[in-house]
Amino acid sequence: MPLPRTRGTALRHRLAELRGPSVPPKALDARALAALAANPGCDRRALLDGAGVDKTVLAGALGSPSGFGQSQFAFMRGNAFEARVKADGGAELLRLVHERLDPGAEPPVSGTVPDLTAVGPEGRAARTALALREATAVGGWTLLDHPMLALDVAGSPAFLEPDAVVVHPDGSWTVVEIKSFPMLDGSADPAKVGAAARQSAVYVLALEEVAGRLGATPATPASAEAEAEASQGRSAQGGAPVPVVRHRILLVCPKDFSNLPTASAVDIRKQRSVTRRQLARLTRVEDIADALPAGTCFAPDLPAAELTAAVESVPATYAPECLAACELAFHCRERSRADGAVTSLGRSLRAELGGLTTVGDVLAAAHGETGDPSDPAVAALRRAAELRAEALRDREAREVQDGLPAPMGQEVTRCR
Repeated sequence: MPLPRTRGTALRHRLAELRGPSVPPKALDARALAALAANPGCDRRALLDGAGVDKTVLAGALGSPSGFGQSQFAFMRGNAFEARVKADGGAELLRLVHERLDPGAEPPVSGTVPDLTAVGPEGRAARTALALREATAVGGWTLLDHPMLALDVAGSPAFLEPDAVVVHPDGSWTVVEIKSFPMLDGSADPAKVGAAARQSAVYVLALEEVAGRLGATPATPASAEAEAEASQGRSAQGGAPVPVVRHRILLVCPKDFSNLPTASAVDIRKQRSVTRRQLARLTRVEDIADALPAGTCFAPDLPAAELTAAVESVPATYAPECLAACELAFHCRERSRADGAVTSLGRSLRAELGGLTTVGDVLAAAHGETGDPSDPAVAALRRAAELRAEALRDREAREVQDGLPAPMGQEVTRCR
């Protein structure tokens, strides 16, 4: 007699049906989880990522190939820069961590770099947890080069590999993110820094799970007093070191136009909170799946019309930022423009327009055909339309006075 199906087993079976019986799941990585946090209202991305659908293959099958990804040149340049940062046992990297995040600690004269080699991602994650436990107990500076972390996502483990994790002499842990984009005069592109912060927030959450499994209570200090208390590295019960996952990560980039490393401390508390909420939302992927028509499947070998209907049955929230983070962005942009959705013009504009969700609604409200005049958005649109009409009339009058031919559209208007 088969065992009764549990809620978790039923969800995995349902997601496998959506993915396609013969299609293996695509594992979630930190970039995908960070992109989820950047667009938390998109049910389409939440469901496809939760089901393990390969969105690159899906975009190609829909006829909108993805332009998302990193060039081979950028990939090689990033690897070369990372190797330089971690040379000599990570001496330069530990110096930057000490300088930017922990100047009161003992300078890192020599750091420990444990071997994290193991078989499979589960073995590497277990080896990383053991290395973190040992480094926290011993004290001193320890650099974990490409550790493997496991984060529970919708009941399944997602294996994540940050560039580095540093254990401080007080037993606290810091995530290090190494990027190849430059830091000019001490600052970098805000959009790229934001993406790195969201990605690092995923690693911080995974480290907090590791600390919890080690028997410690993970904490993120929110004040100077909490930071000072945590930096003592002692618990109130037995005086044992307490791992503290720091809320500031170290972002390492090339300095100006050179290949020399420089670094900046980035506070990721906001990104961490948003990511945690979004991951909690993923546990309700079953609710999104239950709302789909019976027989919905995203297998890439389905006919294009059937596959398009399946994708369109899941609500999406497109914004221009999706072009830098989602493989389905081109497909969603085309549909958003066809529907006249104002979100295709940007989230900030969408927020300003209130209940006006389509371009047609905006134009009708501006021309006085629809809309409540007491609505601030409608009033602003009508005022803008009046100013534009007035400017066009003044321009036409000046052109007639100067003997210049009026634009074709205005000539037709006058003839009428």
